[in-house]
Amino acid sequence: MSATSVQKVNSMAERQARYNSRNRVNTVALILAVGAMAFGVFWLIWILIETFRLGLGGMSLALFTQMTPPPNEVGGLANAIWGSLVMVVLATLIGTPIGVMAGIYLAEYEPRGWLAETTRFVNDILLSAPSIVIGLFIYSLVVAQFKSFSGIAGVLALALIVIPVVIRTTENMLALVPAGLREASYALGTPKWKVITKITLRSAQAGVLTGILLAVARISGETAPLLFTALSNQFWNSDLSKPMASLPVTIFKFAMSPYENWQELAWAGVFLITMAVLGLNILARVLTRQK
Repeated sequence: MSATSVQKVNSMAERQARYNSRNRVNTVALILAVGAMAFGVFWLIWILIETFRLGLGGMSLALFTQMTPPPNEVGGLANAIWGSLVMVVLATLIGTPIGVMAGIYLAEYEPRGWLAETTRFVNDILLSAPSIVIGLFIYSLVVAQFKSFSGIAGVLALALIVIPVVIRTTENMLALVPAGLREASYALGTPKWKVITKITLRSAQAGVLTGILLAVARISGETAPLLFTALSNQFWNSDLSKPMASLPVTIFKFAMSPYENWQELAWAGVFLITMAVLGLNILARVLTRQK
């Protein structure tokens, strides 16, 4: 066998050895990835099964029509459901316009300026900050000043959680809109504000709406900020200047109690929140997929 043939054989053997080595590494990585996914899905399925098993037992008409009861008496979560609904809706109405407009500024007007970089830095801090820190901030700013817990303080705390999520989503979605759409609009003499409202924002509306829904899903289960702001209320309350009940805080209080009827109501509340958050996440996925 000639020297050239020997070199070819050696070269093929080396390539085959490298291929086999990469194939083994790929197999190990795939096994680890699938194992990690299965580990996470296992706990998620277990949590959902327990939520369904224990939560469905507490579902009844009284859950939506009666107030939170004293220990060992019949009642429901009507005031807590109402309080959560009011605070989440108002926080979304306050935080969404601020987040969308800030995201538009970062993506369309000054994406590389010092103000934009500072805003992104602060926004990243708010995104990663524990919600209890936001609750303490609103406590010192509102509750301590007015000497009273209130639904308004709870709304402000939840709005501060909504804003950074909407800002990040809006900026990212607008950045994905092709620059050619903007250039074509400018070439036709369209003013910038109309390009943003009629072209770029409309093109990214599914992604922006998805971010809003995810922000709503996040604040729906927040407990720590409301403990320091809205606190709780055993009775029906529509006055935002007074303490207001909420589903997460009521669940926390009832789940930690030794009373069986409170624990049953806590699991029913967990079931309601889980279904609401799951529905919002599914809706967000559907909107993104359609786009």
